[in-house]
Amino acid sequence: MEMTPLITGGHLKSLMLLYQWLLFDLGARCYTSTTMDLKKIRGRTEHEGLSFCTIALPDFGKAFERALDRGYVDRQDFPGFAWRSGLPRFLSGFLCQVFDPTSGRLLNQPSIEAIQAVRQITLFAGKMFELPTKEREYAALLGYVECEQDVRRSLPSQEGRRDSRRAFQRMAGLLLGRVLTATEESLEWDFPRVPGVARRPGRSSAEGVLHPDRPRILPSHGPGATADGLKGNRKWQHNTWTVRLDEVFSIADFMLANYSFLEELAEVDVLEPESEIPVKVVSVPKTQKTPRIIAQEPTVMMFMQKGIQKLLYEKVERDNLLKAFIGFKDQVPNQELAREGSLTGELATLDLSDASDRVSCLHVEDLCHGHPFLLRALMAVRSTKADVQGIGVIPLSKYASMGSALTFPLEAMVFLTLCFLGIEKELKRPLTPRDFHRYVGKVRVFGDDIIVPVDCVNSVIEVLESFGMKVNRHKSFWTGKFRESCGREYYDGEDVSIVRVRQHAPESPRDAQAVVSWVKMSNQLYRAGLWRSVKWLDSFMSGILQDYPVVDESSPVLGRFSFQGYETQRMCKRLHRPLVKGWMERSDIPSNSLGGHNALLKWFSLKVGNLPIADEEHLERSGRPSVVNIKRGWGKPY
Repeated sequence: MEMTPLITGGHLKSLMLLYQWLLFDLGARCYTSTTMDLKKIRGRTEHEGLSFCTIALPDFGKAFERALDRGYVDRQDFPGFAWRSGLPRFLSGFLCQVFDPTSGRLLNQPSIEAIQAVRQITLFAGKMFELPTKEREYAALLGYVECEQDVRRSLPSQEGRRDSRRAFQRMAGLLLGRVLTATEESLEWDFPRVPGVARRPGRSSAEGVLHPDRPRILPSHGPGATADGLKGNRKWQHNTWTVRLDEVFSIADFMLANYSFLEELAEVDVLEPESEIPVKVVSVPKTQKTPRIIAQEPTVMMFMQKGIQKLLYEKVERDNLLKAFIGFKDQVPNQELAREGSLTGELATLDLSDASDRVSCLHVEDLCHGHPFLLRALMAVRSTKADVQGIGVIPLSKYASMGSALTFPLEAMVFLTLCFLGIEKELKRPLTPRDFHRYVGKVRVFGDDIIVPVDCVNSVIEVLESFGMKVNRHKSFWTGKFRESCGREYYDGEDVSIVRVRQHAPESPRDAQAVVSWVKMSNQLYRAGLWRSVKWLDSFMSGILQDYPVVDESSPVLGRFSFQGYETQRMCKRLHRPLVKGWMERSDIPSNSLGGHNALLKWFSLKVGNLPIADEEHLERSGRPSVVNIKRGWGKPY
């Protein structure tokens, strides 16, 4: 294979060289020539730029996946690519091992290696971190506003469908009633009884005697950005609350470490609803084709959201039945069911578009039917308006966008309820609590990744869409042997997941994030058996880092992984353990000290059980590192 690059320029040149070796490895594995495929990639990249690798090739790969699911190749799915008989000319050496070259029909026994090769080549750069154009960024933000308008327009029809709402409420009660009740009980706590005065959770008694017991919800701050721009320990010094929050969660109970600091409340600004800080909707770089749209919640809202999130996670994990249907932290069960579905054909994998943005307040209201205090709490911690970058402030009909701590658990509960409504519709009879046990290992929800039985999939999709959700049919699979869920892909029980390049090629150790990313990618390619690609990458990274040792995957030193073990360059004189010289990732946590009652409040929020807090410097340093660096030195090879 010719190895002289035709493209000049550092990043593209390195990427083209990597494509050359990938094609060589995969062509050798599938016994086919890739010379013309390499020529096509080079030629179109020279003409179209990086977008051919990050947009056009991934579109080809997604069309290939749809063809696998459909059972034949459709010419309309591959615009911009020439054809020979029943297949595109590009990658035809691989495609003819999967589809019949004349008819384009899926072969009875397609080559698993060829399926993975096509996916590896076409999707390799599809998720490369790249700044989108201003036009694509604005289009994504406009899409957020249009989605919100869709939700708002759908509310009157949703409110009018009383039978559907009652069915949803009944199903939510059957499935989630125990968990919602347990969460509500943890949110409410007993207050001193004062004759003639009604008991109100979160408020002081008429005689001014505050309840001495701490509430059982422990709010906390996350590491992410907030709408009011507070970072790290500065979040614990926030001095705002809202009237809506105070009606459910008293300032004294949640902003003070104990009641001896009551005078500090004089500095707190309690905001009326019209004065609340709106959630800040911004775009962050994701891929060249589509940026990611996220919502940065106000600090005080995120503080209370995370407290309720902890409760919901805890209660679901304690429920033996529900934890079989919903996942919040572990994606492996979804991945295993996707593999099973690809092998047996009995399970479908569904993906939703704009999933979190289509869960409305009405859905949450019906979810919490019969749990009024929980509903009050969920609505109190919700932002009611959004400041969309470049567009302005709009009211929100959705419950929350991606960025709220409660989006993930609530959307999962809503989607699970709708899935079982679809199953109920398919069975043409009401489900009973005993029926749910039959679907353990057949139904599971992780965010917007949904798995349901194939024989119910049409009814499930119909119910999801009737409640305002949007099923992404391009990423949903149920008719063929291809399945995808939670970042893993399978065909006929075989893992056909791929390795992706996430960053541009580094040019020096100063490109720390790119260095770390390319080292990780090289080791993933090594595990995938793409030896020549790894050999080139080893040479390339050695030129960047000089010290590039063989280490174990658990080592803090950036280096090459090998099935034959790690190397030792010297022994530590003090600890008598092996050492190697190389580069190690260093990310300094910003310095921002915290003292006074705010420090005590943070300690109460982080302290769990009798174990000490893991981070001894959490009151001196906190927040996400602003810069990731790598430094050269001696470290353990394991």
